[in-house]
Amino acid sequence: MDDQLSIERGCCAKSAGTCAKLEVYDWLDDVVNKSGDDDIIEVRFKNTRKDYYKNVNNLKLKSGDIIAVEASPGHDIGLVTLTGALVKHQMKKHKVTMINGELRKVYRKAKSVDIDKWREAMSLEHQTMIESRKIAADLRLNMKIGDVEYQGDRTKAIFYYIADERVDFRQLIRVLADTFRIRIEMKQIGARQEAGRIGGIGPCGRELCCATWIGNFVSVTTNAARYQEISLNPQKLAGQCGKLKCCLNFEVDAYIDAQRDFPPSNIPLESEEGRFYFQKADVFNRTLYYTSNSSSVSGPVAVSVERAKEIIRLNKRGKKVEKVADRIVEVKTTQNKGFEDVIPQESLTRFDEPKPRHRKKKKRFTKNKSSRPPRNKK
Repeated sequence: MDDQLSIERGCCAKSAGTCAKLEVYDWLDDVVNKSGDDDIIEVRFKNTRKDYYKNVNNLKLKSGDIIAVEASPGHDIGLVTLTGALVKHQMKKHKVTMINGELRKVYRKAKSVDIDKWREAMSLEHQTMIESRKIAADLRLNMKIGDVEYQGDRTKAIFYYIADERVDFRQLIRVLADTFRIRIEMKQIGARQEAGRIGGIGPCGRELCCATWIGNFVSVTTNAARYQEISLNPQKLAGQCGKLKCCLNFEVDAYIDAQRDFPPSNIPLESEEGRFYFQKADVFNRTLYYTSNSSSVSGPVAVSVERAKEIIRLNKRGKKVEKVADRIVEVKTTQNKGFEDVIPQESLTRFDEPKPRHRKKKKRFTKNKSSRPPRNKK
């Protein structure tokens, strides 16, 4: 059992959340498969790498088995994550392309010799990454090597790198091959993928979404922040990867749907009181705020969406309304009055003050006079 856990940790990245991202729940596990689709299995490797192989030897495999699979060249070691009819659905979801119309083969269940050699290769990955970074710096290449993954038979390694521009790393491949005596494969990743591999805690207090469940990264633009009426502050909108936060896209569709019938914000409202300019919007309350001066931030007027559309229609006809809205929202300005202990029970010196001693009064229990027996009068 301990060996199995250590192997699973080896398949995953160093962050705890990446393992959960690669797991698949087999909801067809208790269904008897009669279609004969058991010949293809899903295998998980280190980091976010998965692949699909054909079980040509009809081995009895289940989720969690460590197997040796075909590689180019040699063989690789991975962990079975999914079997059965659900594998083809996963292949369709991830748009898997076959090599020459065929999938690679499953050789056998991993032997103890294979696992020992694989562990030895994994122990060299960190040191190899450090040395390869020094080599890239000596060659003056504008790139960063973020991770290294050895193949199970230790004949090949994948170097994951980040680069803003196109990099000519042909000389780097020659130096790395001569230094480590292995075949080299370079694979470029983005800043979001690197953050997902490293992991961390976001400003929300939870683990990064890219390290826990996001597999496909969608481009995020500043329009998502504009639709949600968020201030365009680069320090607050950027995540740990330096790019815009992925969570900006989570609720933007709801904001877009809610603003479909909103009037344009660049059209002022004409009234007998003057001209009012758009300032901000409360999207889900369907309230728009206008000010009498485009540069003023005090005394906004709250106008409903329907009322604003009605005023715009009247303005197009050349008519002016008497009042834009009946309700005026006052903006309260806060002044720095210094520190004030508004919660005295949470004072830091509350334990230093002596507590008053209260004497407990003894309760006197009096008997009910009605329950006493009557006295005999002489």
